[in-house]
Amino acid sequence: MIEGHGDDRYRYDEIRADFSSNVPAGIDHSGLYAFLRKRLTVLEHYPEPEPFTLERALAERHGVAPESVIVTNGATEAIYLTAHLTAGATTQIVQPTFAEYGDACRLYGHRISSVATPWAPTGETLWCCNPNNPTGTAFDAERLLRTIDEHPDKLFVVDCSYAAFTLRPTLAVAEAARRKNLILLHSMTKNYAVPGLRLGYLTVHPTLCARLRRLRMPWSVNALAIEAGRYLLEHGVTAPPLAELLAETRRLADALRATGRFAPQPTDTHFMTVEIRAGGTARELKEWLATTHAILIRDASNFEGLTDRHFRLATQTREANDLLLNALKKWSGLISC
Repeated sequence: MIEGHGDDRYRYDEIRADFSSNVPAGIDHSGLYAFLRKRLTVLEHYPEPEPFTLERALAERHGVAPESVIVTNGATEAIYLTAHLTAGATTQIVQPTFAEYGDACRLYGHRISSVATPWAPTGETLWCCNPNNPTGTAFDAERLLRTIDEHPDKLFVVDCSYAAFTLRPTLAVAEAARRKNLILLHSMTKNYAVPGLRLGYLTVHPTLCARLRRLRMPWSVNALAIEAGRYLLEHGVTAPPLAELLAETRRLADALRATGRFAPQPTDTHFMTVEIRAGGTARELKEWLATTHAILIRDASNFEGLTDRHFRLATQTREANDLLLNALKKWSGLISC
């Protein structure tokens, strides 16, 4: 587990605006909280050894058989289960991306190399995040599916944790359920902005699913998370429309670009990677924002392929975004002095 993940607010006394995590802003969880208060007695009993009830609900939602769904303790458990399944493989990872893929693969003895795109795989397995973290860009879904079908002897692991936050087409669960060389990773944590619950799942062909189940610890998903997952599938949460979230992302990116100090990179989602053009590092900026303005950003310098001038932002409310922009203008003034 690397240091430097997003949402490390525990390191600071006070944070009033958190841009460091890719969890979307403006989510109303009041219905979920009210439901969970009525279900607290489930903590007095063991959860299902395997969360079959939630898996069946997810399978019904996606129109696939329950034998193609495994619910996990966050998408992170799905990552480690997949790395375990393919232990010792020759693996390519599309970079820059979430470091946990590499960490999990190294734990299970993979021989890892980095590639810039998924279009010409040469290893036994290929991992990519689509849309990608930290850049927010999405690979063309049709081309990705065509590449998968052209290489039936290679296993493709595609993290779809941010698929709900782009208007670009992404891979459907049914595509994994009928292919023996594709695993899709999903995150209810991200979809419903509940990172504290640790709730994810993977979708896969039944033959691979059976092999993955044999590797999973019993009771890895707690009873309250199962209850929450079932509620969220039925009722969802109240959130700003995606079009509004992406429009605010464009406004934020344009305002950053207009400063002349920051260079936001293209994104297809609600988060983006930003490069500091001159003066200071991302680590210095992060600490200054946190300690001076109680604003938290993600220092992205520990992503392979990025530099000490890169940081990541996830769009928040318009008011919070303006707080950030005003603080960054002050930073620019200080650096220019």
